[in-house]
Amino acid sequence: MSKFAREHGTEDQLEMPEIADGILGVMCHQLNGLNARIDGLTKLIEQHAWLDPDARRLMRMPGIGPITASAVVATIGDAKQFATGRDLAAWLDLTPLNKSSGGKERLGRITKKGDRYIRKLLIVGMTSRALMARNKPEKADIWTAKLLDQKPFRLATVAMANKSARIIWAILTKGEEYRQPIA
Repeated sequence: MSKFAREHGTEDQLEMPEIADGILGVMCHQLNGLNARIDGLTKLIEQHAWLDPDARRLMRMPGIGPITASAVVATIGDAKQFATGRDLAAWLDLTPLNKSSGGKERLGRITKKGDRYIRKLLIVGMTSRALMARNKPEKADIWTAKLLDQKPFRLATVAMANKSARIIWAILTKGEEYRQPIA
């Protein structure tokens, strides 16, 4: 639709009745304006993320971009409010439900009750990272490659988001830079 909106009013446009062309022209103008405002706001968020030291450290993690980093920093605030990285992952609801009984351990699905926006951003970022690992296995770290081999794709991306939440907690509480895993 965006390409159609950009091309409306040019010679490449489809022939249509004048009233339809007028109505579509107004709608295309609105859509083009909306896209321009979205682009401008995205650039502002990216600039802010590069200025914030916590967001800048988070952006060094694979699968974490300026939007995710700035949203995490703004939403979490002081990461020390969580005792451990697992507490942060649980707050985001990236930990599976525990359905264990009688000594038999069974883990269920994530409940999806936590912060939906941050969870979605982390899962989308890890999906991108998993797709890159699948397409270019030589660039993937060992843990990611092994996880993608052993688990269904979506389950692997949620597990990667869980691990990322724990790493985010460590980076924000200790004030350290992200370090690539050695092996």
